[in-house]
Amino acid sequence: MAEHGVAAASPSRNAAPQVVSGGRRMAETVLLVCGILASLLYIAMIAVIRYDGYSLLSQVPSELTAIGAPTRTLWFWLAWVYTALVIAFGWGVWKSAGGNRPLRVVGGLILASGFLGFLWPFAPMHQRGVLAAGGGTLGDAMHVVLGFVTVLLFLLTVGFGAAAFGKRFRLYSIATIVIAFVFGALTGLDSPRLSANLLTPYIGLWERINIGVYMIWLVVLAVTLLRQRETGTLPPARASLTGAAV
Repeated sequence: MAEHGVAAASPSRNAAPQVVSGGRRMAETVLLVCGILASLLYIAMIAVIRYDGYSLLSQVPSELTAIGAPTRTLWFWLAWVYTALVIAFGWGVWKSAGGNRPLRVVGGLILASGFLGFLWPFAPMHQRGVLAAGGGTLGDAMHVVLGFVTVLLFLLTVGFGAAAFGKRFRLYSIATIVIAFVFGALTGLDSPRLSANLLTPYIGLWERINIGVYMIWLVVLAVTLLRQRETGTLPPARASLTGAAV
């Protein structure tokens, strides 16, 4: 009660902290919006970018970045923008987590995924014909490893996210993981055919669905946090990573 009395008697003393608080709130809001922008950008990249003879259904997004692909330069310029947006979003989630420990882990995992983007230029993939002829290099092996780490981070992010909020978000996160496993398995079954330069009628569709469900999940996460900020509510504190509320 004494603090309220001081605030009423000295409004000018509280003016500066209110400005700082408002500026910080705006900055965190912008960081969360970066998550929406990043997801929309990547969805556009995998749905729009192509070259003559490239098929969205039968070829994976990585083939747009392959050595010799005419879209390689455009993709990497856009990828730098995407990486910056993801890192900003991860920091925004971390700052917004409060006492919600699973959500803080989600922020850290998104940051890790963003910083992983700096390694992709060092892991170039060759085109199918080169791989089938035995022309694969260390870069191709690194590309596979980075892809595996990316998927692992994706699953961990959604998994911890499931423990960060209520039942509806948890069920949605579980559904996202199930879809990812199904279409990830379909992609994996076709991967040897890609390396052998054989027909892969739907590998591009399978992988785009996999990427899309994760990007949509990130958008839902960002919107959820933005709504909480708009209503003035903080993410619920969690006593552990199991999702039990304090």
